[in-house]
Amino acid sequence: MKVTTGRRGILKTFALSLATGAVGLASAAAKPATAAIESALTPLGATRLGALKKRLAQAPRRRDFKTVPMILNSSEQWDHEALMEVLSYGPAPRQAWDNTDIAGPWLNLMRNALNSQIWSFKHPDFLTVSVTHGTANLALYDQATWDKYQLTQLAGEEFQTNTSIVERKAVAANPANYEDPAGPFSGDDNSIPALMRRGVVFLSCHNAIWEQAAALIKVDINPDKLSHAALAAELTNHLVDDVVLIPGAAGTLPELQQVGFHYAK
Repeated sequence: MKVTTGRRGILKTFALSLATGAVGLASAAAKPATAAIESALTPLGATRLGALKKRLAQAPRRRDFKTVPMILNSSEQWDHEALMEVLSYGPAPRQAWDNTDIAGPWLNLMRNALNSQIWSFKHPDFLTVSVTHGTANLALYDQATWDKYQLTQLAGEEFQTNTSIVERKAVAANPANYEDPAGPFSGDDNSIPALMRRGVVFLSCHNAIWEQAAALIKVDINPDKLSHAALAAELTNHLVDDVVLIPGAAGTLPELQQVGFHYAK
């Protein structure tokens, strides 16, 4: 199996060697408007969370796979550096959500947990992690992949497109008013991009990717006639930006719990 980090990953790895506090290449390349929104959605006083977001932006994502095995057995086969940043985060409260159903209330529940921890319990550095597998993992692929592989057939007719990655109008509302029922902290902004800006980390399960590749082959949605290993690699290469690839959700959850993450379902 060929495993490379690609040009983007090499640049990000180089950025990790810069002096502490330096802004990573991904952050430097962000559009000013996007950066301003992200900054506004980070709670006041969230210094640890802000630092983690910068480190995660600098950590490489492996997206140049040609084939992948059924069971990953080397850290070079997943986003090891980014996962280690998550596992090393502390001592702020941390919560790991076991998310499996794309049609369930998972985005809303994580948003509610964030709001309560930040404003009710005064924990601005609270970290939420989505350990994503099952059909929920489909929400982590880009729209081009949804179109090519007709992922609606796996996600259900309710999802003609990947609505979870679509920006909402609420993102343009004033974030200073966190009580706004139509603002960026409300149910009107239950989206993956909005939660990412708030510091939520989305982990993608390799086992789910492997199983979804198998399902596509079974129903003959495989336009390039790829092998199972190659199709799983292509799906992996089309995870949305900033998602963290892990070897398996069920196996990674104990790693998170051992370092203090509270399990949530």
